[in-house]
This record gives sequence, C-alpha cells and structure tokens, in this order.
Amino acid sequence: MIGLDQRFLTTPIAHRALHDLKKGRPENSRAAIRAAIDAGYGIEIDLQLSKDNVPIVFHDYQLDRLSDGDGLVLNKTANELAQIPLKGGSEGIPNLDEVLSLVNGKTPLLIEFKDQDGQMGDAIGPLEESAAEFLNAYDGPLAVMSFNPNAVARLAQLCPDVPRGLVTSAYDSKSWDKLQENICDHLREIPDYNRVGACFISHEVADLKRARVSELKAQGAHVLCWTVTSAEIEAQAREVADNITFEQYLAAHPA
Repeated sequence: MIGLDQRFLTTPIAHRALHDLKKGRPENSRAAIRAAIDAGYGIEIDLQLSKDNVPIVFHDYQLDRLSDGDGLVLNKTANELAQIPLKGGSEGIPNLDEVLSLVNGKTPLLIEFKDQDGQMGDAIGPLEESAAEFLNAYDGPLAVMSFNPNAVARLAQLCPDVPRGLVTSAYDSKSWDKLQENICDHLREIPDYNRVGACFISHEVADLKRARVSELKAQGAHVLCWTVTSAEIEAQAREVADNITFEQYLAAHPA
C-alpha cells in the first residue's frame, strides 16, 4: 500500500484552498489556490463532473450558492462552467487540469471526490475515470479521498500509486438528513478502511474522540480532520489528529 507523503502530516491544509470572500478569493478558486501556495499551506479541493465528463473543481452539486450560475454542475459543459463567475471573485469555475498546472507540485494537494451516487453507493465511475489520467501524470505530493468508499475503491484501481483515504463523520442524522439512516449507521464505524486500501482518514473534527478513530490510528492509519475553524479547536484536534484542514483563520505552521 502506498503511503502519504510526509508533507501531508506537517503542512496545515487550507479547506477549499485559502478562501476569503472579503479578499476576493472564493472557495476552490484559482485566487484561493494561489494564496494558499504563497502562504505555505497545503490545499484541499473538491471535484464534480461536467456534462462532457471533465473533472471540475467545485464543491456543491448546484451552482447557485457559489457562483452566478444555476442548475446542476452535471448539466453544464466544462466550457460553460468556465464562463460562469464565482461569487465574490473575478474568475470562472476551474477544471482539474488547470488546478494541477497551477499547483505544480509546490504544496500538498488533497482532492475530495464528491459522491456521485447520492446514497454513497456504487453508481460511480465517470468522475473517477475522467480524473485518473490527470492524477497519474501529476508530479507532486498528492492524495485523494471521498466520503463514498466505492469511489475510493475505484480510485485504487485507476490510480494505484496515488495515496487514498476516506472522509469520515459522526453521520448525525440531522446533519445527513438526505442520507438513509441505515447508510449513516453503516458508514459511521468506518468499515471500509481496509477494503479500499486506505492509508488515512479525514474525520469530522467534533467526533475525533470516537473509539474507531483511535483504533485505526493504533493500526497505523494517519488521521486528518475537517474542518478546523479556530486556533482553540486546532489545539484540541491535534490531541488526536496528525494534521488539520482549516478555514476562517490562519493555522500556525509547525516549528
């Protein structure tokens, strides 16, 4: 099993890059990525799929919260998405190839594949397949992850040399009201870690004291966490986590 580059454990990771709307840096934007690089942070980004099967760097399934567009990302071509301005910035929505060229190995890049099934099932594949050729050609500290274990298993087949992990959660039913309760109950205990060949988890910060997290760490899993929003929360998280994903403040660089 391929392991994480050590820089993923020592470089704080900017959630959706170093976004700050007051400074013209929307989530997952080129501006936020440049800012993270300049500040010496790692970068976490999200992937969705366009209508013409291009991997797009965007968090939501719907366009309206984060951009001046509307409707589903999946219903727009990559060219159409590139023309839609991100709210709070001056750029269109980037694709994966553009972002990889921008980062170019300068800092650790953590890529979350958004669930394309809707219920964390096995109706996945096109997004993973579209991204694989770019990921396999990339030279730099890189890792991939998803809440959907089936996506991670598919990435193990497509990108066997790229470290992979699971995004994990307490799966509180109030926070996951669109996910069936039995699926929440199944995923909560992280049963797929070994099956998908993961080498890390990125766990919900408020749930880091879960026994299963400690068990996996004792077995050699690296533990990242999401999403730290203050220095106080960071200090508590680091009692368990090897590294953090952060936003809303500037995480301290380790001495």
